[in-house]
Parts: sequence; C-alpha cells; structure tokens
Amino acid sequence: MVAELRKPDYPRRWWAILPDGRIECRLCPRFCKLNEGQHGFCFVRQRIGGQMVLNTYGRSSGFCVDPIEKKPLNHFLPGTSVLSFGTAGCNLGCRFCQNWDISKAREWDKLADAASPEQIALAAEQLGCRSVAFTYNDPVIFAEYAIDVADACRERGIKAVAVTAGYITDDARPEFYDHMDAANVDLKAFTDAFYHRLCFAQLQPVLETLKYLRHETNVWFEVTTLLIPGENDSDAELHRASEWFMENLGPDVPWHFTAFHPDFKMLDKPRTPPTTLTRARDIARSKGLHYVYTGNVHDRDGGSTWCPDCGTLLIERDWYELGKWSLENGRCRSCGYKVAGVFEEQRGDWGAQRVPVRLAAIR
Repeated sequence: MVAELRKPDYPRRWWAILPDGRIECRLCPRFCKLNEGQHGFCFVRQRIGGQMVLNTYGRSSGFCVDPIEKKPLNHFLPGTSVLSFGTAGCNLGCRFCQNWDISKAREWDKLADAASPEQIALAAEQLGCRSVAFTYNDPVIFAEYAIDVADACRERGIKAVAVTAGYITDDARPEFYDHMDAANVDLKAFTDAFYHRLCFAQLQPVLETLKYLRHETNVWFEVTTLLIPGENDSDAELHRASEWFMENLGPDVPWHFTAFHPDFKMLDKPRTPPTTLTRARDIARSKGLHYVYTGNVHDRDGGSTWCPDCGTLLIERDWYELGKWSLENGRCRSCGYKVAGVFEEQRGDWGAQRVPVRLAAIR
C-alpha cells in the first residue's frame, strides 16, 4: 500500500517549470525552486523525474482520538471526538515548535502508519469520531493527501479540520479550503520581525489567509496565538493585533491565547505566566471581541464560553472536560442570543481522554 500511494506519477499540483529548467513550488509563499532530486524547505515535497512528488502521501506519524477542544476548537461540535493525525515536515521554521519531533522529522521511520484516505474515513466512522483533524505538522505541505482524506470523510458524513499556520499562496488557498469544514489558524505574532527571526516566514500571507477564511468561505475557523514572554506579549502588540482582528475578522471569530513552555531551540525563555494570558484576553475583549480564550493553563473562566449579551455561562470547560451547558438550538437559554459556531442540540460526551490508535487494528 505504501509503495502504491507514494508512486512518483501520482498527480501533484501547484508547481511550474521555470525558464531555467528548475521547478518552482507554488503551494506556499516560499516558492522553493528545485533541481532534480532536491527537496523543498518543508522536506516532503521533492523534484523527481521532472515533476513534484509528495513523499508523505499515505503515511502518518500516528493517529490519536482527541477531544475537538484540543485542536483547539471551542465552537465546532463541542464535546465530540476527532481522529487526529499528521505526517512529517513543515513549511515554517519556528524555533519554539512544540511538535518539533514530528514537524522537523527528516527520517521516514517517523511515519509509522500507512493509510489510504478511504481507510482513514472508515476508521473515523468506526471509532465514532465526528471529524478528522490534520494536525501535529501543517497540512498545507501535504495538501493533496489532506484533500483526498477530506473528500473520503465527507462521503461518510465526517467533517475535516485543518490545524495550520495559514502559510499558503493565493493560488492554492481556495482549493485547499474548499475541502475543509473547520480550521484553527496559528497567528504566531503580529510583527514581521517575529515571523522573520523566529519562524523564517512572513506575517502577511497569514493575515491574507485569515481574511480569506472570514470573507470568502463558509469554513468555521478559530485563531490561536502562543504567547512567548518578551517576544509577542507586549501590550502595544496585543492592542494592535486585537484592533486588526476586530476590523478584519469581526467580533465572532474565537481567539485562543495559549501558554508557551520551553522547547526545541527556545529553551532560554520561561513559561508564560497565567496573568499574561488573562491580560491578553482582557485586551482583546476590550476591543469588542466576543469569544476570547486562554489555553495550556487551568483557567475555568478563560476556558469557558460566556454569552456576549447577558453574560450567562454557556459552555463550562475545565481543561477539556465540559460542565454546564446552557445552549439550545445554538442560542443562549437565558436571553436567546445566537452564538457563533457549529453546534448540535446535544453536546458530545467524549471528555478529556486521548486515545492513540493503530489503523491496522481497525477493520
């Protein structure tokens, strides 16, 4: 199965041959230019035989059933389970990467599970998952595989979720998101200097992705910002980011501020204090944003959903465990306010459990 899925003539998209004979990848804003045998920055897209090959098609770094809130998505089928998986490689070079053993992998033995799109969709169905998430590393770099999995899932009524940095070109963005039902997009900071120095990337393409999702699609999406002490957590930057967010995305897109812990090549920074997350949340809410959350810390108030109109506790969260539920038909039971999101009449009951699975064991 692996050999069949990885055959070089499997059609790849978003590339062109340049006048000098090199291939230019047009999937992400790096526009890597490749001679025969060369890999792109992401490592998984390679020129072989005069065409672009995705070396990770049909191969995964592992599968796990998670709560949807772990992605994090707080307004998309709350309480349900999601079948999560990734591959290897990444098109960003974040020095603080918290999945670096997967996203920076250069060894194919990291890819333990082989699975066709149909196998993944069937597994999600048999495991009772309402959605499948492309996560751990960025699905943009394995877009063809992600799209095929998403299509197979839709045939079984299962949703597709992209957990991504949003680093994708104008050419590839529409086709990729046309196959997604939900997304969580990392807005890593609000300065080009941060993106250049710590991610080897640019801010503007991410902002374009966020605006595209908001104004050109029906994809439900939420935004996450990992706050790193002394790097992207100043009041001035948080005010600028919140003002841009309100002006361009509106008040109803959820925003998650999450805590950093030392990892990968950024071991010299301390953990993010909970007070920093609360300060960021307060600033964002002061600009009119309705749904602002704190993450990676124990904060019931910051993790729960509150009615923007009457202040009622709508969805109580203690880490990934749901408590009080005060929604009816997606509306506040107290005042009838329509809450933004994708809700069902009953919440899911998956809870906080995280269950690794091997697809070979599922029939």
